[in-house]
Amino acid sequence: MAQQLGLFDEYEIAEMKAQLHTLEREEVLTKVGKRFSLLMQNESTKITGRLEITRQGFGFVIPSNKKLPDVFIASRNMNTAMHGDIVEVSLFAKQKKGAKNLDGEIVNIVKRKWTSVSGILKRSKTAFYVIPDISEIQNDIYIDPNSVGSAKEGDKVLVSDIEWDSPNRAPEGKIIKIFADKNSPETEYFSIMNEYNLSAEFPDAVIKEVKQLDLSITPEEIKTRVDMRNEVVMTIDPFDAKDFDDALSISTLENGNLKVGIHIADVGHYIAKGGKLDEESISRGNSVYLCGRVIPMLPELLSNDVCSLNPNVDRLTFSVFAELTPRGKLVDYQIAKSIINSKRRYTYEEVQEILIAKKGDYTKQLLELHELAQVLFKKRTREGSINFQTPEIKIILDENNRPIEIQRKVSDDSHGLVEEFMLLANKVVATHMQKVLHKNEIMPFVYRIHDRPDEEKLKNFMAFLKSLGYKNLPSTQAIKPKVLNDVIESTKGKPEEVLINQIAIRSMAKAVYSPDNLGHYGLGFQYYTHFTSPIRRYSDLLVHRIIFSTLSGKKQPLYSWKELKELCEHISFTERNAVDAERQSIKLKQIQFMRSHVGEEFKAVISGVANFGIFVEIIDYLSEGMIRLRDMTSDYFIYDEKKYALVGKRTGKTYRLGDQVNVKLVRIDETKLEMDFLLIED
Repeated sequence: MAQQLGLFDEYEIAEMKAQLHTLEREEVLTKVGKRFSLLMQNESTKITGRLEITRQGFGFVIPSNKKLPDVFIASRNMNTAMHGDIVEVSLFAKQKKGAKNLDGEIVNIVKRKWTSVSGILKRSKTAFYVIPDISEIQNDIYIDPNSVGSAKEGDKVLVSDIEWDSPNRAPEGKIIKIFADKNSPETEYFSIMNEYNLSAEFPDAVIKEVKQLDLSITPEEIKTRVDMRNEVVMTIDPFDAKDFDDALSISTLENGNLKVGIHIADVGHYIAKGGKLDEESISRGNSVYLCGRVIPMLPELLSNDVCSLNPNVDRLTFSVFAELTPRGKLVDYQIAKSIINSKRRYTYEEVQEILIAKKGDYTKQLLELHELAQVLFKKRTREGSINFQTPEIKIILDENNRPIEIQRKVSDDSHGLVEEFMLLANKVVATHMQKVLHKNEIMPFVYRIHDRPDEEKLKNFMAFLKSLGYKNLPSTQAIKPKVLNDVIESTKGKPEEVLINQIAIRSMAKAVYSPDNLGHYGLGFQYYTHFTSPIRRYSDLLVHRIIFSTLSGKKQPLYSWKELKELCEHISFTERNAVDAERQSIKLKQIQFMRSHVGEEFKAVISGVANFGIFVEIIDYLSEGMIRLRDMTSDYFIYDEKKYALVGKRTGKTYRLGDQVNVKLVRIDETKLEMDFLLIED
């Protein structure tokens, strides 16, 4: 093989061998003795993966083997599978020419996602059934009349023991809980936690293990660490934060360079690999932030106390010390265990005031950090980081957890200050570990990777920009992060800015965790990881453990490549699951807030166009709803897919993606989380 490839250099041959072993681990190749062979994937091969069902009824199976494309499943070929199930798919012998997806049918349910489902109890003339809260579960669940108990039609109930053996019959279940008030916040939280398989309570075995932890900081432990307790170290977080897992320090060296300390809670010091607490942390994968409630990855004693970098108390940390020139060039670094005593707990708002007024506690340090952060931001942007502008909302709740106000979150210089140094620490750690790995191939690591965008999605994005009148756009092959950043920058201040950013993000690949480094396209970094949030992300705890193992001089890997591969796939899934749960929580509160505004008019942006109507997003509240085609009575509108528009046949009136419109809210369906609007004509 080396001869055929023209490889004669010893280093090149070693690289080729490493690539062959990687392909073997990924099950692209198989090895017998010293020979490698291609693992053939014929059209009759069965594929295992996770089913995702759309609201239109069809679905896609996302294969466990990431080298394979998604498999399209028509609604008639679902068998008895539900959204989120792990299934086995048989591919059709004849595939559609030119299709980017494979085509198949589900032949086996490997693992059910849903063991219980909440929903509204209904009654027909002959039977009881539950309409699931989860919109992707499109089958009503039949309830045996003997298990209905005291439940009445219209009650919110929890159904368990769900069985579904034949696609010709409805799934069946038993009512195990009746919610006293189907609209109470507690019921809402329970429904979301049930839908996304989240748990607020920790098992007794975990609590017992936490109580047995040695939380003391001994003089012997301090001697092994860089002692930063007499230095000015500070935390900067949201005003309502309960845990603080990162802190900053800065000093000027004799050579004029700046030494920045990024200090991260040393969670790994307290959580033993393989213990009950570790197992529970793996299962959760990350903390989940619902509106008004946090489902933490770690028990409160650790997350809000021992591991939280609270002010004026000694805390164990894992630090990155970076020496930077005033122009932002990294000239040296140190990664070491440390101990700090935070001198100040700042909120973003307090720091922003100091940056503007240039006075307050530790003004000198904050101004130095701010100036350097701006330098790092400009440098990062020049080198290819994409700076998406994604507005977020903050929902203000009353004492009963009811929404009373929706505000746009402000991302100012104080937020950017913290972000730049967290990015720096993550990049330094990943780059350092790459050097270690180059010397020691058996030491796998966890990277945060972001692959290149799909060519088809980029093509659609550029077509969308052209439909809005943008000209002189590059070809999709020429789009590098810096070019895409320039395109996005050109939309600033325009009505369609938010929408273009949203669609650009949808065009991107999803960032995931992997032991195989592909780089981070969006940030423009060759090496990147997550090191800075071990209280709320298991990925960061893994990184802490692996890097400390290498710093301690251990030659044997802490985790095998296969172990890390499985862990990375799991925590990538729990991350997506948490994001979906958080979005659901926000959407529910948006719907509740808008309930008192039925009949009112709003300014909106068209956020989607389909053959059955247009989706609109309220500018002030970022709440999305729909104007149905049947309610657009001023003309007969035809869907133009290429122009992302509905066009009036008689008048030529066009409603395009990105257009601003005036709308009136006419209907809300809290069960389906839907809002209907009418157009207010000029």
